[in-house]
Amino acid sequence: MPTPAPDGIHKRSLLRDDVYESIRDAIVDGTFGPGERLKDPELEAWLGVSRTPIREALLRLERAGLIVAQPGRATIVTPVDPASTISAQQVVAAMHELAARLAVPSVTGHQLAAMAEANSRFETALGDDDVELALAADDDFHSVFIGACGNEMIPDVLEQALPLLRRVERQRFGSRSGRHSVTVHAEIIRLAGMGDSDGAALASRENWLSLGTEKPDAG
Repeated sequence: MPTPAPDGIHKRSLLRDDVYESIRDAIVDGTFGPGERLKDPELEAWLGVSRTPIREALLRLERAGLIVAQPGRATIVTPVDPASTISAQQVVAAMHELAARLAVPSVTGHQLAAMAEANSRFETALGDDDVELALAADDDFHSVFIGACGNEMIPDVLEQALPLLRRVERQRFGSRSGRHSVTVHAEIIRLAGMGDSDGAALASRENWLSLGTEKPDAG
C-alpha cells in the first residue's frame, strides 16, 4: 500500500516512542505490507518529524523483527515468518506465565473485576468483528497481571517480542477461532480468584501458545 497521506499526526516535540508506535502499528495492521519498502522522506512527511526519530524507530523495529534494513539499499517490511513467530510466541507465553505466577498471590477483587470487564468487552468486540477493539480489550485483560506482578523486566521483554505476534493475533481475532480465548480468559480469572497461581500461570501460558493453532468453527 502507498504511504498514508500527511495528516500532521505528530508534532516535532512529541516523543520518539510515538514515531515508533505509529510505524509499528502501520506494519501490524497491514498498512505497510510484507515486502514493502519504507522510505525515510515519505515517513518524515507522513509523521511530521525529522529523520532522527525515524531512524531510531526503524532500528527498534529491526530489533523486533518487523523490518530488515539493507545498508545502502532499502528498508523492507519482513514477511510473516513461521519460525520467528514461534520464537516470539514462546517468549511471550513464558512472560505471561511468569507474570501470572507472581501476580496471583496478591491480586485483588478489584483487579479480577477489571479482568472480567475487559473479557466482556473482548467477547463483544469479537462478536462485532471489531479486531481493533478486541486487541485493545485483550491487552487490558493481560495488563492486569503485568502491572501487578512487580517485575519491571517483563514489560520490556514483551515490548520486544509481542509486535511479531500482532499480525497473527489480528488474523485470529478476525476469525471465529478467537472466541476460544474468551473461555480461557474466564478460566484464568476463576483460577486467580481461587489463589491458584500455578493453574492461572499455566492457563496463561497455554492461551498464548495456542495462538494461531485453533481451527475456525464450522458455519
